[in-house]
Amino acid sequence: MSLPFFEQLSLFRIPSPPVEPGKLRHVQIGTRIVSYRLLRQRRRRNLGLTIDERGLTVGAPPHSPLAEIEAFILSHSAWVASKIDQYAGSHRQRHLAVRDGVRLPLLGGESEVSVTVGANRVSWEGERLIIAARPDADIDALARRALQRRALSVFGERLVIYAARLGREPPTLLLSSARTRWGSCSEKSGIRLNWRLIHLPLRLIDYVVAHELAHLVEMNHSPRFWAEVARIFPDWKNARRDLKALAGELPII
Repeated sequence: MSLPFFEQLSLFRIPSPPVEPGKLRHVQIGTRIVSYRLLRQRRRRNLGLTIDERGLTVGAPPHSPLAEIEAFILSHSAWVASKIDQYAGSHRQRHLAVRDGVRLPLLGGESEVSVTVGANRVSWEGERLIIAARPDADIDALARRALQRRALSVFGERLVIYAARLGREPPTLLLSSARTRWGSCSEKSGIRLNWRLIHLPLRLIDYVVAHELAHLVEMNHSPRFWAEVARIFPDWKNARRDLKALAGELPII
């Protein structure tokens, strides 16, 4: 599920000590102490908040002062507290350890994983994922590799179909691991799609593909943009609703 991005606030420009990427920090919100993980990202221009069952993550440009980051969190304290409570009270754990026999969601169905001894290679037999792993292998990382390869293949096929409907040549396709968005579009670099879409039914993948392709015509979310989406994917409203409903159930591998 895409959680909201917030505009960067220019409240404090006080130099702050460097912070390790991903370092766990704490901030007081009302009477509670909230932990958050700070991720400084080289290409990020704005501050952004993401909350899942692991807690609060703050994405920040490389040189954002710590005082500005924490002021930003506090300015959205009601949203932060509400979302943390929501995940604590109603969300099941989504972290999935990949092992022999586990079943992964794939294209709206399931894929059974078979882990064997091998040289850290992955392959597909129909919908069955075969992981041939060394004894010290990171099985989760191998599973991600396999899912990303499958995603690149499937997404590429769908991109060709919907680019033709739009009357355009298929743009360059790259995969994303973004935590807060399903896709992005750039006239220069092409389209990025979140590889985790591979877990979802094909029609929801098609909706995201159509959405990003429509940005090649309208780089906004104006009525003209949505008209382009509707032209190549008429059922977009239902697909967008279903995407929001299912996104919170995806496994984290």
